[in-house]
Amino acid sequence: MTRPAKSSENGVVPILGLPHLQTGLSDEDLRESAYGVLVASLVFSGIEVVNEQDRKKERSSNILAGLKVKKNREILPAHSLDRNLELLNIIRSQMEVAVVMDSCIRQSLTRRASRASSGQIDVLNIVLGLVKSISRSSFPNEKSYVQWKNRQANILEELCCHGHLTTEYATIKYSIGKIRNAREWDMMSPSERAEILSSIRDSASKISHKSRNEDGSYDLSSDHHLKVRLYENLLSSVFDILEEGQILVEANEILKLVKWTWSILGITQIIHDALYSWVLFKQFVQTDKEDLLEYTTIQTQKVLATESFYEGGECFLCTIEWRESLVKLNLVPAIFILMNRWCDEKLLNYHGHFSQESSKFKSILSFAMTTAVLDLDEFGELTKPDGLTKDTLRKSKMYVEYSVQAAYMRVLDSLDLKANLERTHPLALLANAVKLIAEKESAVFCPVLHTWCSEAGMIAATLLYQLFSERLTPFIQGISSLSQDVKVVLSAAHMLDRELSQLYYFSYKGNHLDQPLKVDLDHFQIGEVSASIILDWLISQHAYILDWIGRAFDLEEWEPLSTQQKHAVSIVEVFRMIEETVDQFFGLKLPVNITHLQALLSLVIHSLDAYLTKVLGQLVDKNLLYPSAPSLTRYEETTIPMPRKKMVELRILDDNSTSALKQLTVSKLCIRLNTLQYIKNQVILLEDDMRKSWGLIRPFVKRRWFNIVDEVAPEILERTMSMSKESIDELFATTFDGIKKSTTDAISKVIDFTGTKALFWDLRESFLFQLYCGGIERARMDTVLPKVDVVLNQVCGLVDDSVRDPVVLSIFHASLEGYLWVLLDGGPSRAFSDSDVNLLEDDLRALQDFFVADGEGLPRSTVERDSKFAHQVLSLFSLQTSSIIQMLMTASDHISTRVQSRSHGHRSLDNANTLIRILCHKKDIEASKFLKKHYRLPPSSEYEDNPKNESTLSSAIITDLLKRSASFRFPDTGHSSFKSLKKKFQEGW
Repeated sequence: MTRPAKSSENGVVPILGLPHLQTGLSDEDLRESAYGVLVASLVFSGIEVVNEQDRKKERSSNILAGLKVKKNREILPAHSLDRNLELLNIIRSQMEVAVVMDSCIRQSLTRRASRASSGQIDVLNIVLGLVKSISRSSFPNEKSYVQWKNRQANILEELCCHGHLTTEYATIKYSIGKIRNAREWDMMSPSERAEILSSIRDSASKISHKSRNEDGSYDLSSDHHLKVRLYENLLSSVFDILEEGQILVEANEILKLVKWTWSILGITQIIHDALYSWVLFKQFVQTDKEDLLEYTTIQTQKVLATESFYEGGECFLCTIEWRESLVKLNLVPAIFILMNRWCDEKLLNYHGHFSQESSKFKSILSFAMTTAVLDLDEFGELTKPDGLTKDTLRKSKMYVEYSVQAAYMRVLDSLDLKANLERTHPLALLANAVKLIAEKESAVFCPVLHTWCSEAGMIAATLLYQLFSERLTPFIQGISSLSQDVKVVLSAAHMLDRELSQLYYFSYKGNHLDQPLKVDLDHFQIGEVSASIILDWLISQHAYILDWIGRAFDLEEWEPLSTQQKHAVSIVEVFRMIEETVDQFFGLKLPVNITHLQALLSLVIHSLDAYLTKVLGQLVDKNLLYPSAPSLTRYEETTIPMPRKKMVELRILDDNSTSALKQLTVSKLCIRLNTLQYIKNQVILLEDDMRKSWGLIRPFVKRRWFNIVDEVAPEILERTMSMSKESIDELFATTFDGIKKSTTDAISKVIDFTGTKALFWDLRESFLFQLYCGGIERARMDTVLPKVDVVLNQVCGLVDDSVRDPVVLSIFHASLEGYLWVLLDGGPSRAFSDSDVNLLEDDLRALQDFFVADGEGLPRSTVERDSKFAHQVLSLFSLQTSSIIQMLMTASDHISTRVQSRSHGHRSLDNANTLIRILCHKKDIEASKFLKKHYRLPPSSEYEDNPKNESTLSSAIITDLLKRSASFRFPDTGHSSFKSLKKKFQEGW
C-alpha cells in the first residue's frame, strides 16, 4: 500500500537541517529500521512481542497483508490480543512493514533477548543482531533478501562511518562490504560471519572512546542524524496512512509505547516534545489541516514550559541557513526557529496566502507569535527577545508592511495587460484593485492582527495611500475637464479614499498606545479638483438639454406615443436626458456638496420649466377666441321690410394666430394635457429617486470617528447632521414644489384654454351664432348638444383619466359662458319674451343634465353650483322692465369712471353692462323706449342677423353711448362719473 500523494498546492515542508544521509536510505528503509528499534526496545524491556498465532502465519504474506490488519482491527475481540501486541501491530501497519519482515524481526530479536545478558543496547547492536540471525530462507525471493541486506549495510554505514579516515573506519567499511555481497556472505560459515560482525562492533567501540571530549563526555553526534530520523518515523506512525492528516485514536497509547526507544535513541522529554511538535507541524504543512496546527501549538507550549528549552538537544546539532551563511543550532531551538521562519514566509505575504481564509490566517499568526521566542542576531548567535510584547508588535508591523507592498506589486505586474484587455484607464483599475486590498485588510486581516498590533489598519491604510498617491498625483495635476478617463479615475480614487479612511479609523478607535499615529489619514485631493469641473459639466449638460428641447419642439407633432402612452414623445426624451444626467451625477462617485446638488436641481427645474414655457407659449391669447359682441340694439317689431345696415368694421386675426389655432385642435390639446400630467407624475418619481441617491452618496462622517476625538463630538455631530438633513429636505421641497406648482398651473391654463377653444372657436358657429338665432323655436339647445357630445367623446378618448373630469368641467364652464353670451351678447337677432324664459330654463337644465350624464359625468352638485349664475340671469329676464331699469340706475353708482368692455367670465348681476344687455335682448316695448330715449340705440331691424368676421372694435356700451347720446358726453380725459348718467335717468323717468 502506497501513501497518498502530496497535493501540489500544499506548502513545501521545511528541512530540519540534519546531516545528509550518505548512503541514500529511503523512507521505507528508515521506517523498517525504526520499527526494528521499537521492537528491540520492547523485547529487551521484557515486553512480549511474539505469540503463537504470529508463529503460524505464512511466510509468503506480502506487504498488503499488513493493511488487512489495519482495516479489520476494529472487529477483533478485545481479549484476542494483548494490548501492547495490538498497538505494535497498528504501528507496523502504519509504518508499512511487511508481515513477513515483521515476523522475522520479532522472532530474531526475541531469540537474541533470551540469550543476551542484561545491559544497555544500542542501534548498532540491534542491526548486527538482525544481520546475524536472519538468513536467506526468511525471504520469499532473492531480490527481497538482497534489498534487506543492503538496507542493514547502509544503516551500519550511517551509524559508524562519519568522521576522519582511520584504521577503525577502514575496518568497518571493509566489513560492511562483506555484508553487502550477498553471495559471499551466504558462503561464509557462521563463525566467519560472527567474526565480521564482531570486528564492526569492536571498531565502533574504539571510535567511540576516541571521541571523548575534554570534559570527559563522548561526542555522540556522529549518528544523531540517523537517530532523529528514526524517532521521527516512529512519531509519524500516529497518522492514519489511509486518511491524510488524520490522527489515530490510539495516538496517545502509541506515543507511550514509542517512549521505550528513548534510551536506545538518546531521546529526552524535551527532545520528544520538540520532535513531536515538528512532526505535527510538518503534517500540517503537507495536508493543510488546521486542527493539526492546534495540536502543534499545544505541543510547543509544553516545550516552552521548560525553562532551558533553548538549550535542549545539544547532542543533536542542526544546520540552518541564515543570511547567506550556515549556522549550527541545537535541535530544539532549530525546530522553533524553522517553524517560525515558515510562518514568517507565509505571513509576510498573507494577502497571497490567506485572501479568503481568516481562520487559517488567525491560526498561523497565533502560532507564529507562540514560536517567536528565539531569534538569531546579525552574527548568527541565538538570542531571546527583550520583551515578547515588543517583539510581536514589531513582527506584526513587518507582516502588514511586507504583505501590503507585495499585494500592491502583484497588481502592478498585471496592470498594463489588464488595462489593454478591459480598455480602461490603468489608474482606475489600480484604484479598484487597491480598494480590494483595503477591503480584505478590513474584513479578514485587521480584526486578527488587532490582537497583537492595534495600529495594523492604520499602517496598511497609510502605506496604500502613499503607494497609490505616487501615481495619482501626476494625473490630477493634468486634469482640465471632466473627460471619461477623469470620471473613471477620480471616481475609483474617491471610493478608494473612503475605504482607506474606514480602515484607518477602525484601527484608530482601538489604538491604546500612548503615542498613536496621527488622528487623520491624508486624503487624495479629489474634492478640490472635482468641485469646479463637476459644476462646469452640469452647466454644459444644461445647455445641451435646453438646446435639445428647442429642437424637439420644432419637430413635435403632438401625437400620442402609443395607444397606452398618450403623451408626447418629446417629454419622454426630455426626462430621459434629465435622468441620464442625474444618473451620471450620482454615478460619478466623487465628493459632492450642497452646491453641486443645487446646481443639479437647478438643471432639472430649469429644463422642465423651459419645456413648460414652450408648451404654454404655443397657446394663443384666450381673448382672441371670444367673438366680438355685436353692437347694442333695442328690440323693435316691424312689418315693413327695411334695408339692414351692415355691421361695424370687422376684425381679422393675424396669420400667426390663425396658424396657431389650426394646430391647437382639441386632440392635440389633449396630448398636451397628457404630457403635462406625465411631467407631474415623473417629477414625483424623480424627486424620490434623487433624494434616495443623495442619501447614499452625501458626505458623511461616521459617529465612531468623533467618539475618539472628543466626548462632546457625538452631540455636535448629531446636531450638525440634523441641520444638514433639514437644509437638504428644504432644498428638495422648495425646488420640486416650485416645478409641481408650475406644472399644475400649466395644466390649469391648458384645461381652461381647451374648454374655451372647443366652444368659442370650434363650436362657435353652431352654438354661438345659431342657438336661438331668429327666435327661440328655430334653434333650441337640443340641436347643439350632439355637437358638444362629439367633442366630449373625443376628449374622453384621448385625455388621461387624471385630467378628464377637469377638462369636461372646463367645457361645461365654457358652455355656460357661451350660453350667457347668447343671452347677453347675442346681437340683434336674439330677443326673448317673458314666455320664452321657461323654454330657456328648460334648455339650461338640458345642458346640465347632458354633463351629469345620468351620474356618469360631472357631479350634479358641481353642475348645479356652477349653473347658479345662469339661472339668476334668466330670472332677470322674467322681471318687470321697470325693476330692471331701477337696478340699472342703482348699479350706475358703482361703474368705474373708465369703463371698458367687460371681461369674459366675470359677469355680475348688479353690473350695469349685464342689466343694459338684458334690456337690449328683452322683447319688450317699454325697454325699447327706454333704450331709444336715453341711449338712442338703433332698432335691431337695421342690422344683419349674424356677423361674418370678427370685429376690430369693442362693442361695449360706452362706445354706443359716445356715438348716440346727445344728452351727455364724456370729457376727453375719460374720468367723468356715471353719476350724471344716473341724474338723466331720474329726470327722464
